[in-house]
Amino acid sequence: MESKRQLQVGELIKRNFGTVLQQKGSYIYGQAFVTVTNVRMTPDFGLAKIYVSVYNVEDKESVVKLLNDHVHPLKSALVQRIRKHVRRIPNIHFYMDETLDEMFELNQLFDRLHAENKMGSKEEE
Repeated sequence: MESKRQLQVGELIKRNFGTVLQQKGSYIYGQAFVTVTNVRMTPDFGLAKIYVSVYNVEDKESVVKLLNDHVHPLKSALVQRIRKHVRRIPNIHFYMDETLDEMFELNQLFDRLHAENKMGSKEEE
């Protein structure tokens, strides 16, 4: 369970890092569409785990790898935006958030089962 302050700092980083990706992201990963879905702070505020969703590209893991390879320019751009709001600037690391992809796959599975009449019917209840 994250503390209230961890949640506040995570939300601050999430909002500001989204803007950083809009300004500097296309120079790093090209035409991919990357959104920040969540930020989790460690209890000592030393690390911010940034979860991103990647669209419009086949190899999503390569985009996350590129973000991790270019962490220093991205972090410096983030520092310019949040330095007056936090005492300690956390290190950042990127992780793939596949929640939306999994939800889309489940919806396709349910649609297919429904089309094949394997979902059961309400009359059977």
